[in-house]
Amino acid sequence: MKLYPPNLSNSVKLVEVAARDGLQNERLPVPTEVKIEFINQLSECGLRVIEATSFVSAKRIPQLADHIKVLTGINKKPHLNYPVLVPTLQRFEQALQAGAQEVSVFTAASDSFTQKNINCSIEESFTRFKPILEAAKQHRIPVRGYISCAFACPYEGEILPAKVITIAKRLYQLGCYEISIGDTIGVATPGQAFTLFKALAEIIPITALAAHFHNTYGQALANLYAVLQLGVRVIDSSVAGLGGCPYAKGATGNVATEDVLYMLNGLGIDTGVDMQKLLAAGKFISDYLGRIPDSKISQVLTSP
Repeated sequence: MKLYPPNLSNSVKLVEVAARDGLQNERLPVPTEVKIEFINQLSECGLRVIEATSFVSAKRIPQLADHIKVLTGINKKPHLNYPVLVPTLQRFEQALQAGAQEVSVFTAASDSFTQKNINCSIEESFTRFKPILEAAKQHRIPVRGYISCAFACPYEGEILPAKVITIAKRLYQLGCYEISIGDTIGVATPGQAFTLFKALAEIIPITALAAHFHNTYGQALANLYAVLQLGVRVIDSSVAGLGGCPYAKGATGNVATEDVLYMLNGLGIDTGVDMQKLLAAGKFISDYLGRIPDSKISQVLTSP
């Protein structure tokens, strides 16, 4: 039963990003077999989407150099999507050969950040992934779009909503079925989140927008609650709060999936995700990494 308030969606899709966005931020690469077991455990939790890896240069992101082995090694569930990030057409073709059935392209609302992240400008990033979208359409492969630094950039400071709106509109018009709006350095507040998503929803269906908040200043859940009231139905999150950004110093992890699930359960919003299995997957990867999960909920629900 949906509890409060009445304008929230009845269901929300969680996009689990720990295996990609989370593990790419670890100082040392996690062994392939550990990644595969981690994703296999996540696959048993009732999630609908699990980012598997990223087909990026091993020189730039050595933590994900084993992308082919990971994508071909996991036990894929028929009801689950395992999208992978692809920066170029060549990488898209590699992902397709490895069995990818969904891909993601990524840019940012900051030229400085795109230069640091993918070594090109915003405009050049569009030039790179236009062929990806064309090829994906031919192969009937869904494409998701990411916009990093939607609120602020570690190099340029505050980002104006108009810039994000322009980029999101272009992604949607090019064929991205879903666009993830990312608060990469975790500085957004609920008012800012509500304002940006409300403006975006005037040009893009709210159901095609995903919320991707980092929790640097503890605002992520509040931000999510704010945009849920606009009808957002897709949330990116990372089990155990894994993540950050290699090109944004000081940015802490993504909002923890356990915390998001606890909030949604409390609101009577269905996700289909099993909390106990999710906690077990979080404990597995946290034990390997030798860290305490960045989630108060996981600590409370697993305590003796």
